[in-house]
Amino acid sequence: MSCSHCGGDLLPFPVPVESREYLPDGTVGVGLCRGCLAMAPVEEPPAEVPDLTALDDAFPSNADAAVPLALLVGLLDSLALHRAEITALLERVERAGTDPLLVVDRLADSYGDDAHVDLARRRHQLEQLL
Repeated sequence: MSCSHCGGDLLPFPVPVESREYLPDGTVGVGLCRGCLAMAPVEEPPAEVPDLTALDDAFPSNADAAVPLALLVGLLDSLALHRAEITALLERVERAGTDPLLVVDRLADSYGDDAHVDLARRRHQLEQLL
């Protein structure tokens, strides 16, 4: 499966039931693009969450923090539209022991202009949400 934003490969993963409320109805899995971090729904995700550090070392290795963080990054294309979901995901990532703002900073450094959104600018906006 390829990214509709940049044509890059997607890293698919299942979305746990408790996190599906942050996505469109019926979404059981998503994929994050390896090239730009854009998110797309996946109809048949793998049974297990892969190691999301394959996208970047900035992602935490534990799935309890990595999955909500990946969803958060994927929703950053429309902060206004997804404000409630992003706020809830920020809190979930923090409860799992990861600093989401630090991760977004590191992703901004790694992906730069290739990211589907201006991560450095979004990071500032996320800080205001917290």
